[in-house]
Amino acid sequence: MQAFTTHRGLAVAIDAANIDTDQIIPKQFLSKVTKDGFGVHLFHDWRYLDEAGNEPNPDFSLNQPRYRGATILLAQENFGCGSSREHAPWALADFGLRAIIAPSFADIFYGNAINNGLLPVKLPVEAVRQLMDEVVAEEGAEITVDLQNCKVISPSGAEFGFTLAESARQNLLKGLDAIGLTLAHESAIAEYESRIPAWRR
Repeated sequence: MQAFTTHRGLAVAIDAANIDTDQIIPKQFLSKVTKDGFGVHLFHDWRYLDEAGNEPNPDFSLNQPRYRGATILLAQENFGCGSSREHAPWALADFGLRAIIAPSFADIFYGNAINNGLLPVKLPVEAVRQLMDEVVAEEGAEITVDLQNCKVISPSGAEFGFTLAESARQNLLKGLDAIGLTLAHESAIAEYESRIPAWRR
């Protein structure tokens, strides 16, 4: 998993609340079990005017040229509600997003995002509104997300602090998922296994 320390990137806003996982990655695209290849279907029903995904919707922010290459997404309350599909953070990450900033997140999505190296940042409604306004007002506006110091820096230089469970913060800083955490104890595991009698192996 890619480590997250400090990231500065182009930001894009979807000014909507209660964005559910079926909008993030519709159910018809959940046939794969690997994490790659979902980005093309991200927000499919909003990004495309046709079911096949051949006609981009020019009114949707992620399709606008000024936001091409965005790595930070701004949204309103209760982002990631709906089903518990882990494909939602997979799709967001595969699209190239590194952080989602919103006033609140659905609990299961929040945990799934962290476990997949995607940083969910909770900020007050007023702070998210300021960030959105700045991003819309200035083409190419970039936001800095500093996980080491737990702060977000707006395009104008305004700073907003955020909190994250220390265990989750450390895992993201080190790029460790559940498997990585286990492998961090590989020598101790090997030492333990070496002491297991042959008849029990």
